[in-house]
Amino acid sequence: MRVCVFGAGAIGGHLAVRFARGGAAVSIVARGPHLAAIQRDGLTVHAVDGEHHVRLPASDDPAQLGKQDAVVVTVKAPALPQVAAAISPLLRADTGVAFVMNGIPWWYFHALPGALEGRRLPRIDPADVLWHAVSPERAIGGVVYAASAVTAPGVIDVEQPRSRVVFGEPDGRLSDRAEALAALLRAGGIIGEVSPDIRTEIWNKLVSNLAGGTLAVLGGAAPRDVYAEPACAAAGEHVMEEAAAIAEALGSKPNRNFAQRIASTRAMDHKPSILQDLELGRNMEIDGMFDAPLELARLAGVSVPTLELLVGLAKVRARGAGLYEG
Repeated sequence: MRVCVFGAGAIGGHLAVRFARGGAAVSIVARGPHLAAIQRDGLTVHAVDGEHHVRLPASDDPAQLGKQDAVVVTVKAPALPQVAAAISPLLRADTGVAFVMNGIPWWYFHALPGALEGRRLPRIDPADVLWHAVSPERAIGGVVYAASAVTAPGVIDVEQPRSRVVFGEPDGRLSDRAEALAALLRAGGIIGEVSPDIRTEIWNKLVSNLAGGTLAVLGGAAPRDVYAEPACAAAGEHVMEEAAAIAEALGSKPNRNFAQRIASTRAMDHKPSILQDLELGRNMEIDGMFDAPLELARLAGVSVPTLELLVGLAKVRARGAGLYEG
């Protein structure tokens, strides 16, 4: 199976190695020093199950990599317009495209029963460029749990004890194409699953990310330090409650184990990716991670005052750093 990972940073690079170890013919779209190191020395992942090193075709030009059976997009949300502009050479008529990313996906309302079916999200997909370049019928949802970081060009350290990826179709089918990707990851040494309710899986992660991400950006610290403050822990629970209410109003059923979520992250010293972006001067995923849930709250008629406040303050900090223009 030919699989191209589009955006081989910490998450994408790790998944590329796992797909290759699982038997796929993997290629990578990357850029900059990371790409140069991969082309020269290969890609190395340090994880709990050992060190894994692979050499894979890699380019910043998708046209050099050829048509694929599947494309797995792992870029940050601000890079999605560039994906839309460049992805066409990788696609056959039947190529599925899995978006393994944080936040609300651009295809969220595709095949969602109810009055909002087919609604577009212009803050995530300006001018519907992904809707037209990829098409929602190709889209496969993806949720990843694999806390990791690029520690040097071509080198990734994975801190997650049990890395896990969940795939799912927007219409709830348990498709062969989603299972094929999950099976490759299982063969590559991590957990790969397929869900009939990928939106609930998205919310299960997003509920925690909305609380931990906003508070981490405002506090400039990892969850271990943020949640050591009782007021921050209380605010985190309020945000989780509000996020779950949005999800439920739209038909999803995220776990309501809010206190347990906070307790389990009190030992985590891994900084959320959005805080890493702030500290490293990279464009921040404000729209997909923070602002899109607020848009969904407005569409669903759900009041989210704590979330609105924390997202507003996070935007102020991101704009002040020159990393967000919304």
